[in-house]
Amino acid sequence: MERISETLFGLIMALTFICSLGVATAGNITIQTMLIGALGCNLAWGIVDGGLYLLARINDRGGNILTLRAIRQAPDPEAARRVIADALPTELASILPQEQLELVRQKLQRLPEPSQYPRLTKRDWIGSLGLCLLSFASTFPVVIPFVFLSDAKLALRVSYAVAIVMLFCCGYAFGYRSGLRPAAAGLSMVALGGALVSIAVALGG
Repeated sequence: MERISETLFGLIMALTFICSLGVATAGNITIQTMLIGALGCNLAWGIVDGGLYLLARINDRGGNILTLRAIRQAPDPEAARRVIADALPTELASILPQEQLELVRQKLQRLPEPSQYPRLTKRDWIGSLGLCLLSFASTFPVVIPFVFLSDAKLALRVSYAVAIVMLFCCGYAFGYRSGLRPAAAGLSMVALGGALVSIAVALGG
């Protein structure tokens, strides 16, 4: 689901950028301008995505450290069990008996002392790089028309079409994975992309 979401965000970002660039250069669209702009947008989005991933990893690890400290510093076992229950999904915490929460508390008490501050690991950096490449690669198809078509305006229109097809595919996958009707989710994504394209075309893109 996270990969699908990131692909969707990247596509919408790239499509919005291309539409905006099309409007800004409506009277003098060049292949070089659109190609550099689209590639730069994709690469920039990938770098931002990778950076946000690292921030999320730091936040997750920091939250885990704070939770473990709160459990160990609780004034009594009952307070510690409440901290554990608050850290769990509501549905899961509501069905776990106190004996299970106590067992979790005891095991957490036996864990080694955590580091003072959250730190990034080699796997985090590799994951960030992978996410950057995923964002760039998943939005690269919208750039392909500018490579193979010499007519910049035609390439722009084909790029719109490619992005909309990809939006439908991502929306379909998103709907399938989230329990929604896949076709309806795909069409919803197409509607969003189509709205962006329609606005750009109406403005002269």
